[in-house]
This record gives sequence, C-alpha cells and structure tokens, in this order.
Amino acid sequence: MKQFIENLKQNTGIRNLMIFLSVMGPGMITANVDNDAGGIATYSLAGAHFGYSLLWSLIPITLALVIIQEMCARMAVVTGKGLADLIRENFGVKITFYLMLVLFVSNLSNVMAEFAGVAASLEIFGVSKFISVPLAGLFVWFLVVKGTYKSVEKIFLIACFFYVAYIISGSLAHPDWKFVVKQTITPQFQFDIHYIIMLVGIIGTTIAPWMQFYLQSSIVDKGTSVEEYKLVRLDVISGCIVAPLVAFFIVVACAATLFQTGVRIETAADAAVALRPLAGNYASWLFAFGLFNASLFAASILPLSTAYFICEGMGWEEGVDKKFSEAPQFFGLYTAMIVIGAGVVLFPNFPLLKIMYLSQVGNGILLPFVLIFMLVLINNQEIMGAYTNKPAFNVIAWLTVIVVIALTLLMVVLSFVFPL
Repeated sequence: MKQFIENLKQNTGIRNLMIFLSVMGPGMITANVDNDAGGIATYSLAGAHFGYSLLWSLIPITLALVIIQEMCARMAVVTGKGLADLIRENFGVKITFYLMLVLFVSNLSNVMAEFAGVAASLEIFGVSKFISVPLAGLFVWFLVVKGTYKSVEKIFLIACFFYVAYIISGSLAHPDWKFVVKQTITPQFQFDIHYIIMLVGIIGTTIAPWMQFYLQSSIVDKGTSVEEYKLVRLDVISGCIVAPLVAFFIVVACAATLFQTGVRIETAADAAVALRPLAGNYASWLFAFGLFNASLFAASILPLSTAYFICEGMGWEEGVDKKFSEAPQFFGLYTAMIVIGAGVVLFPNFPLLKIMYLSQVGNGILLPFVLIFMLVLINNQEIMGAYTNKPAFNVIAWLTVIVVIALTLLMVVLSFVFPL
C-alpha cells in the first residue's frame, strides 16, 4: 500500500489532480450558488415571458463572469486579503461603510428570497413552510457555526452536483434544439422596458456583487497561496462555465413549454408546477428539487458572504474555522441574517415576489460600482506587483461596467416614457 501511494505521488498527472482537488472549491461554489431562488425565478421568468430571445445574453455574460471572478481570485492569492479589506485600506472607512450598508440591504433581501424558495419548493411536495423554513434555518446555522471550513466546503461542493436536475429538466422539455442554438448565437435586443429590466436582472443574478466579496474571502480563508494560482484559476473558470450552463437549461425548460403555450408565471415554484402537464412529472419534480437545493445552498452562502465582507470592511475577526467567542461579530451577523431572512418568510402576505425579482435588478445596478473598485485595485502595481490586469482583461471588464450602466440608464428613461 505504501508503495502504491508513493507511485501516485511520483506520477505528475495524478499529483497535479490531487493538488487541484485540494484547491478546488471557492470558484465552483461561488458561481453555482448564484443560481439561487432569485436567480432561478429570474431565468424562469425570462424563458416563460420572452422565450429563447434572451439566451444570447448568456454568452457575453459568461465571458464577463470569467474575467471578473478571475480578478478576484488573483487579488486573493496575491494579497492574502478579502475585497472589502482592500477597499477599506485604499478608499477609506467612510466609503467602505456605505458600500457595506448597501450590500447588506441587498443581501438581506436575497436571503429572504432563499428561504421563500425553500418554502415554495417543499410546498409542492406537501410540506408546510412552518416546518420547512425553521428546519432549513437551523440546518444552515449549525452547518457553519458548528462546522469547519473544510467540512462546510465539502457539503457545498456536493450541493453543486445537484444542479444537474435543471439540465435533465430542460432536456425533458424536448425543445427544438436547432432553433435554440440559432437564438443563442443570434443577438436580438428589444427596446422594451420589460425586456431591458429582465436583461439587467439576468446580468445582476449571474454576476452578483456579493459573489466577488465571497469568492475572494473564501480563497483567503482556505489559505491558498500564489503558487497555486493556476489551479485556482481553473477552479474559477470551471465554475463560471457550469453556472451559466445551468441557467441556459432553466430558460430552455420554461421557453420550450410555458412560453410556447402562453402560460405566464410569477415565481420559480409556479414554473415547477406549470411544467407538470407540459413536460411530465419528472421534469416538474426535478425543477422543484433543484429549487430546494439551490435555495438551501444559497441560504448558507449569502449570510456567510455578508458576514465576511462586513467584518473585513470594519476590521473585525472573521473566518469559519474560528469559534463564536473568537469572532462574535462574524457569527452574530451570520445568525442575524438567517433569523431575519427565515422569520420574514413566515409572515402572511409579505411581497416576496417583488423582493426576489427587484433584488436581482438591484444587483445589476450595484454591480458597476463594485467593478470600478476592483479595477482600480487590481491595476495598482503597489498592491498586485506583476499580477496586474492584462489590457484585454481591462477592456472586457470596463465594457461590462459601461454596458450595465447604459442598460440601467436606459431602463430608467424607458420607465418614465413607458410606465410599468
């Protein structure tokens, strides 16, 4: 046995694979968790209301996601600091405080959406939200507060694999694949307020501001070094390809069934129910199970990302491996986000749909400001040394900023000309 292990260590390919598996995690988890309850609702609405006409947007969005996430990973391994920490050190406490405040409000609305997703998905299977939501809240609290970074990461990685439910569900919808491919590779922009809001929502849910903070913090918390940068980048790129692929199949599933038959929905849970007579029980159940997995997954990550960036921004102790007494603000924030997010869902007639959808649009509006901070930091040679951005990276990142700002302004103008 010892000889077998020694042979494995001497095999370069096996050794590199083992190193990659030890580094893998933050990139795959961060990208996939963004397909949360709000994201699934946004993609479902996009497919049900606009058919395949928004699929083209996932190609440039994926490219932008790869560039942006890679920048965060590079800053993490080079500086050993989180994004909020770097913003505080280079832009001051006042700017950091206001940015943290806006992100906190945005993330809190997203956490509410995650627990709403847990409730809605299990209600399809006959489980009351008064049972599912408190149990989900307790589970994600114990997972992080009582776990270690390694144990938490392993569970999060397992959750990533369950997103295959959406790929299967989309395939069971039996779309016209030739038409799907044509719509995907042919950009079609519509000067319609609803279309533009949906486009901003898709950008906001695929490249959410919180992702950049969580990715960088989790790489730092994992203790990954700059020598492992190439493997970290591979992890990031893999996640950034898998997550939009899942989004693609969610849109396809709803476009091939709901849009074609004129069925309109308001939530991702509506989509799961509506798929049943159109694509069969299996597609419906898989869609609902995917919503539950994604919601529970994100209900763990979003409060965690909030605790990370606020504690970094304020200079407080943070980290999953620490005890509650060692990082009271970190675990206190995590606990508060879960209690508030889960508690609100139990109130009757709370407008969760509007919060869920508008939070994604809000992410799209907030994104350019976060990207501007990132671009200034990563092009600072005093911070990054030889790891500053290449010109091509800067072009794509700045184009993303300009496009999102332009779409946001266009959305505002059209909302006055053509009121919703």
